[in-house]
Amino acid sequence: MKIQDFDFDLAPELVAQFPAEQRASSRMLHLEGSTGAMRDARFADLPRYVRAGDVMVFNDTRVIKARLYGVKDTGGKVEVMVERVLDAHCALAVMRASHPAKPGSKLFLAEAVEVTVLRHDHEFYALRFEHEDTVVELLERYGHLPLPPYISRSPGSADETRYQTIYARQAGAVAAPTAGLHFDENMLSALQNMGVAIAYVTLHVGSGTFQPVRAENIADHKMHREIFHVPAETVEAIGRAKAEGRAVIAIGTTSLRALEAAAAEGGKAGRGILDGGHGETDIFITPGYHFRVVERLLTNFHLPRSTLLMLVSAFGGMENIRRAYEYAVRSRYRFFSYGDAMLIERDS
Repeated sequence: MKIQDFDFDLAPELVAQFPAEQRASSRMLHLEGSTGAMRDARFADLPRYVRAGDVMVFNDTRVIKARLYGVKDTGGKVEVMVERVLDAHCALAVMRASHPAKPGSKLFLAEAVEVTVLRHDHEFYALRFEHEDTVVELLERYGHLPLPPYISRSPGSADETRYQTIYARQAGAVAAPTAGLHFDENMLSALQNMGVAIAYVTLHVGSGTFQPVRAENIADHKMHREIFHVPAETVEAIGRAKAEGRAVIAIGTTSLRALEAAAAEGGKAGRGILDGGHGETDIFITPGYHFRVVERLLTNFHLPRSTLLMLVSAFGGMENIRRAYEYAVRSRYRFFSYGDAMLIERDS
């Protein structure tokens, strides 16, 4: 398949620059993968589409203030985006500067933190923060929230709340698992009260989620590796749902990737059963992929030519997704991180 197979026209005004007034007030497009049927709904209607005994799996990663500004020891300006915290004092990062920083050189970030460049591997720099406090503590104190590049404004105080899910608890992502941004306490309570099981995974979303696919043939694209964790209690909840013929509903593409990666890399492949535990994944889901775990996916609308559009095309069917996106554009749905939702029933 070619990258142009996943292209579409999107008017700039459909890219949501701010969240909806209330978390649960977004629109939601429902797509039946088996038939291609679509219907307009509201996110508040979500309980109508699930049953008691279904299990919803949420990604509980927490976005860190991953962006730092400063200068190199040569005096040039530098912007650092932490991709992954490696240990208490080291991190992997991407860097914007007029000239690449050399290993052994120093950075001075936020006029407060000295950083040593340890090595440079492709687009990533390994950095050591020369401070008694940890990387996570320093980012929280001096860093800036890394809003996506298609949001053409600086982050405000409201984003520090609205660009986090209400259940975020495991710090480490540089982008939010945006399908979860629609949920408020009332929605979670309503789902639990009707007997829906709530379960969690952790996948720390990296900056690679925004990287364009540069290969003409998508099979040549390489995903960045991301850390994930599937707890034993989530495996048990999914096992019960499968045994009862209930649905496994992934809240967001990151939850789906964590579950499918665990099943493909560590689980009993082909049986829809997965093993818990920690791991790293560069799973790249494209049309033709055999889904082992997830039957339904709640997600937002994704960038043209993106790996996430390829994933939902694999899940809902390429032609179905193409038609759904054309309809969403005509119907003025809001796109991307702060945009509207889409509930997809798996194609097969």
